[in-house]
Amino acid sequence: MKRRVVVTGLGVVTSLSRQVEDLWQRVCRGESGVRPITVFDATEFKVRFGGEVSNWTTEGYVSPREAKRIDRFTQFALVAAIDAVKNSGLDFTSEDPYRCGVILGSGIGGLNEIEAQHSRLLEKGPDKVSAFTIPKLMVNAASGHVSIQYGLRGPSAAVATACASAANAIGDAFKAIQYDDADVMVTGGTEAALTPMGVSGFASMRALSERNDDPQRASRPFDRGRDGFVLSEGAGLLVLEELEHARARGAHIYAELLGYGVSADGSHITQPDEHGTGAAKAMARALQDGRIDIDEIGYINAHGTSTPLGDQAETFAVKTIFGARARDVSISSTKSQLGHLLGASGGVELVLTVLALRDSLIPPTINYDEPDPNCDLDYTPNQPRERKLTAAMSNSFGFGGHNASLIVGQLRPNGRPS
Repeated sequence: MKRRVVVTGLGVVTSLSRQVEDLWQRVCRGESGVRPITVFDATEFKVRFGGEVSNWTTEGYVSPREAKRIDRFTQFALVAAIDAVKNSGLDFTSEDPYRCGVILGSGIGGLNEIEAQHSRLLEKGPDKVSAFTIPKLMVNAASGHVSIQYGLRGPSAAVATACASAANAIGDAFKAIQYDDADVMVTGGTEAALTPMGVSGFASMRALSERNDDPQRASRPFDRGRDGFVLSEGAGLLVLEELEHARARGAHIYAELLGYGVSADGSHITQPDEHGTGAAKAMARALQDGRIDIDEIGYINAHGTSTPLGDQAETFAVKTIFGARARDVSISSTKSQLGHLLGASGGVELVLTVLALRDSLIPPTINYDEPDPNCDLDYTPNQPRERKLTAAMSNSFGFGGHNASLIVGQLRPNGRPS
């Protein structure tokens, strides 16, 4: 029999806030974390704005000496992890370290370090490349440092599936607990690709919005005038626990993680399947995994990146799975407030989905001004809406055709049959 898994801790780093409850309030008020880029000189760039974590510091979390030895994406992960663990009330010194682990996602990893050391190589020669280059840039650096922070010796891994990375990491952590490989997992995603290479690379693909004159209205998922996503950075981490483990220590339980589904489009390296076939399959598998009826899902935190093809494909996928009920499901994309955090997006968005479930409140899709006839569902335009929720879904779809869906719900007294 599969063991039950619950969410007991939350931690975030985003362009809008670094505090979970403050972030939730700001998202529901429709505030935007998108602004002109200041972390590098973007004057000559086609796109000059993003979801930047401004005035970043690790003070109070990581020593200045240690911070210099880790890339920005790992710094984000460590800070969010420390907050999530503190929020959970866990004391890892009282736990079996072999029953506690870390699985984190990142689509790109240490891009800041790659760019910095490549410049150093060209300007000063090979002998001047930092000895910390590889340990800083590797995608598994974040999960490694979080496990070191707490001395965790259970399942530890890094997932890199582009924008589905965090969701896949959470799903893998979920399964580790379900199948008795761990009792506690720290999981989610982190990303810091708001760099010259990151911005110019995505801009050259014509993937980014170019609304330099109005950055805060640039991310407009499902709106007819959408012209691309807004590149952002940050981290979203959760603490997952086996239910009886959490109960035994009197933990506050936010929600139960009920289902996880994955699939691949198998059709194009960057463009989604136009009919959302792969996305629909991931959603169907999450429902099947949790033995959840479509009538139980009241809210979907959509992948909703604000790209013309992506939003339309996700709309088709929802219709495929929910059929006649599709228009009764509340949908929103919190990327409208935060932009797209790439491999971290699924972590931040599951945190927000858990809070929506807790408060029976649907966060809005802001900047929704003109309906698109090809995106004709209820996207909760511009204002939050109260709705009693028992279960909610969070979708993440990435370049490479990677699709992942997660379902959380209110804690069920009698659980679900395995």
